[in-house]
Amino acid sequence: MFALHHLSAQELWDWIRRGDATALEVTDHYLERIARLDPTLGAFVTVTAEDARDRAARLGELVPTSRPLWGIPTGDKDLYDRAGVPTRSGSTALPVVPATVDHPLVSALAAAGTVSLGKTSSPEFGMSSSSETRFGVTRNPYDTERAPGGSSSGAAVAVAAGLLPAAVGTDGGGSVRIPAAATGLVGLKPSRGRVPSMPGRSGLGGLAVAGPITRTVADAGMLLDALVAPTGVPERVPYALVTPEVGAGPFTAAAVRGEGRFTIGVLDGSPWDDTVDVVVDPAARAAVETAVRVLGEVGHGVEDLAMPRLPYADAFRVAWESSAAGLPRVPGIDLTQATPLVAWLVERGRALTATQVLDAMAALDAFSVGLVRAFDRFDAVLTPTLALTPRPLGWYGDDPEEDFRRQCAYSPWTSMANVSGLPAITLPVGTTDAEHPDGAGLPMGVQLIGRPGGERVLLAIGAQLERRLRWQRRHPACW
Repeated sequence: MFALHHLSAQELWDWIRRGDATALEVTDHYLERIARLDPTLGAFVTVTAEDARDRAARLGELVPTSRPLWGIPTGDKDLYDRAGVPTRSGSTALPVVPATVDHPLVSALAAAGTVSLGKTSSPEFGMSSSSETRFGVTRNPYDTERAPGGSSSGAAVAVAAGLLPAAVGTDGGGSVRIPAAATGLVGLKPSRGRVPSMPGRSGLGGLAVAGPITRTVADAGMLLDALVAPTGVPERVPYALVTPEVGAGPFTAAAVRGEGRFTIGVLDGSPWDDTVDVVVDPAARAAVETAVRVLGEVGHGVEDLAMPRLPYADAFRVAWESSAAGLPRVPGIDLTQATPLVAWLVERGRALTATQVLDAMAALDAFSVGLVRAFDRFDAVLTPTLALTPRPLGWYGDDPEEDFRRQCAYSPWTSMANVSGLPAITLPVGTTDAEHPDGAGLPMGVQLIGRPGGERVLLAIGAQLERRLRWQRRHPACW
């Protein structure tokens, strides 16, 4: 039987604009699903039902405008402040007090016309791809004994389970693509500087950027347009880093048309191979083989590409550790309550010297130059998104050194896109089969890494794959 959550975000937006559904009816539908399903899934840390209904009712009193996400329900990743709502950051180490101002990303989503239903879960301070925190566990809707990955854990689970039509996550080392891949979704990390509300100047190395988590490629294009121009009209963004424009017109148009023939490199190896034992599950290889087969049928040129041998792992580790060094300065924080991983990262980060950090940044800059040069003859480079199937709950363990190693082994291809600033998209091309030791039906994705500013090419290729593989029809049992 048809229900509103069966609509894509694009279709839902069109329904609201035509008057086939009101923003309040849509909000109530998703709030009912959250109340019924989320106690098992743990996608939301906080549900702001009253505020959501008030916002939706106010939008309903206005004539729908060209705002790109008018009336669309969404959630705020619980690392970013929304005024009046506590930001927990996946941690019991912080005081539970309402934020006083909106983060620029939250402001951009509001300007686009969204209705926030609450805060979606994240591992502590977004520093892990686990989905387990001191105050709750977020579960994969395809198998609730498995994790959805992180750090945009709750956003991905909410979209996969039909608790939200789409969501925006943030990605500093794979935090959009990892959970999107583990829950059978499209996840897009834009180029560094593409999204004005996270322009790449904040945070060590400018690793983190906001990006869409959606069920379809067209919805990913729609959300990226909204993030780039929240009011629907290009605005002056004097503090944004501007990436090269590749193609023309809205990202949504590229994602809908799905046009073009491109040269695609299939990557052999990862930047972690010299320091981590990267074991690639046969299901991950099968996903790549599926993508290669379909890309060939479409008419793309597909060539093998060896991972360039460039120093990476030690420098990235220093960057990740140093990103935790400032946590003791957060007002009211009690780091005795931090998880072992975060406490370990803080300790190691604060022990680093300025010279070590500068040397690591220089090494990552050199890696970026070498990677872009190695990838330059391709329009996109294909990898598995994850080396393994979605991980069982508890898999990361309590030993922080092993936790970090397992994160790198699970997603060895994601962080290099953050370091280099290149756009990357994960596409849910397949699932495990009945003969797999982990059972049938677990999502398996592939990643495409584009040229600087090459989001339109990634969306076009994604649309071509989606038309043939029809992953938008695949849902978990709770759907």
